[in-house]
Amino acid sequence: MAIIEEAGITPTVVRYLDEPPAAADILALSKQLGRPVSELLRRGESAFKEATDLPELTNDAALAAWLEKHPIVLERPIVIDSASGRAVIGRPPELVEELLRR
Repeated sequence: MAIIEEAGITPTVVRYLDEPPAAADILALSKQLGRPVSELLRRGESAFKEATDLPELTNDAALAAWLEKHPIVLERPIVIDSASGRAVIGRPPELVEELLRR
């Protein structure tokens, strides 16, 4: 957030735990990031490690539907430049700086 605000940008913050993204939005985000849905997972989260209903990690549609029900496992922060349509996962923070420079 500090990197974005220092660039003079007022971000729109999505509270994904309060309003989980729909599976279709997760699929669209996956495409925008250029990564499969499996790369949007926080594999260290206990909700991921202990999941008994986790679908095959190669099935993007099923995994997106699972993430809709388990949003805490969704990688964060994800920063989207709506003007360019580009997005990055903000870890490490330098990726956000790269997005802002373009």
